[in-house]
Amino acid sequence: MAVALLTPFLMGLTWLEALYKALVLLVIACPCALVISTPVTVVSGLAAGARRGILIKGGTYLEDARLLKAVALDKTGTITEGKPKLVEWKVWGTGDEAATQQMAASLAGRSDHPVSKAIVQGLEVRGPEAENFKALPGRGVEGVVNGLRLVLGNHRLIHEQGLCTPDLEAELAIHEKQGRTVTLLADESRVLALFAVADTIRETSKQAIVDLKALGVTSVMLTGDNTATAKAIAAQAGIDDARGDLLPEAKLDAIKEMQKRYGATGMTGDGINDAPALAQADIGFAMGGAGTDTAMEAADVVIMNDNLERVAETVRLSKRTHAILWQNITLALGIKSVFLVMAVVGTATMWMAVFADMGASLLVVANGLRLLRGTQVEPATKPSRSETKEHAHSH
Repeated sequence: MAVALLTPFLMGLTWLEALYKALVLLVIACPCALVISTPVTVVSGLAAGARRGILIKGGTYLEDARLLKAVALDKTGTITEGKPKLVEWKVWGTGDEAATQQMAASLAGRSDHPVSKAIVQGLEVRGPEAENFKALPGRGVEGVVNGLRLVLGNHRLIHEQGLCTPDLEAELAIHEKQGRTVTLLADESRVLALFAVADTIRETSKQAIVDLKALGVTSVMLTGDNTATAKAIAAQAGIDDARGDLLPEAKLDAIKEMQKRYGATGMTGDGINDAPALAQADIGFAMGGAGTDTAMEAADVVIMNDNLERVAETVRLSKRTHAILWQNITLALGIKSVFLVMAVVGTATMWMAVFADMGASLLVVANGLRLLRGTQVEPATKPSRSETKEHAHSH
């Protein structure tokens, strides 16, 4: 308006010439390219992730993932397959083998935890219905079978019950050093049996850790399993820092400690016990294929195909999105600046103004869409019905 009204008096232009220059300046000054440069890039990044089985819940998380300096990883179902198998079991001391099997099956059958399911599948027996059943988060379960109060749980639980003996500790150490998870059946006075369960690490876990290390991201294992088992599995996956015997609140504290030590910290998990840590982390990654609804709700990113390599891929996607975002902003501002100068000196024409506006907009859109180039749709893992049940506790 000012150009149209004042230039006839200040520069001796006709009203038609002044109006033309004003329209040229108005079209060039339109911020369409700058306004669209950010959302088109972010949406392209989100779409590129989704096509690879990475569901990112917002542009903020996509942009912040590049800042991660450390990632905490749960063991069962994240680093490992989450499909443990019973590899060995024995009656501890004196006792009837058949009766012991039935008692263990009674308690394990009421739990949705993968270790409990492995015990039930391995024993292949059915026991009487357990009464007064109760889950003990991070420890195991308890209940009454045939009038006898029993617990079925991990090393920590039996230690808290005061039932550990030197012989039992020695037996547990043998299994734990092999990376096995040991669950024990006990009554109020003694241990009745022990069950050794083994899980294999995912094929993608080793490469995932290598990829994270290449990006400058430190990997730390956090698990409710005992420290010896944690270190054995961590060694197989190539993780230097493994922390075991962690209850849900301890995992939460570990994330806070990592945030102080490293800075921006991510958390990857799949169970209920991981939810507090997922919520606390700067970026929470949930395994969506066989993960729990609670974990997926608490997380910021859901990996639908349970491929741990997608964590590093998310970081790379974030870095690439950030780079293209700044390219778009530079393009939009650069083109506008050049043509604004031309408009001021009087050499810009209307077609130049249209190019500065629509041309710049098309350029930033095309540049943002480069994020989709080379990304193929990858199907999500389809878990079995039993795998989708929520984990009640952590061994």
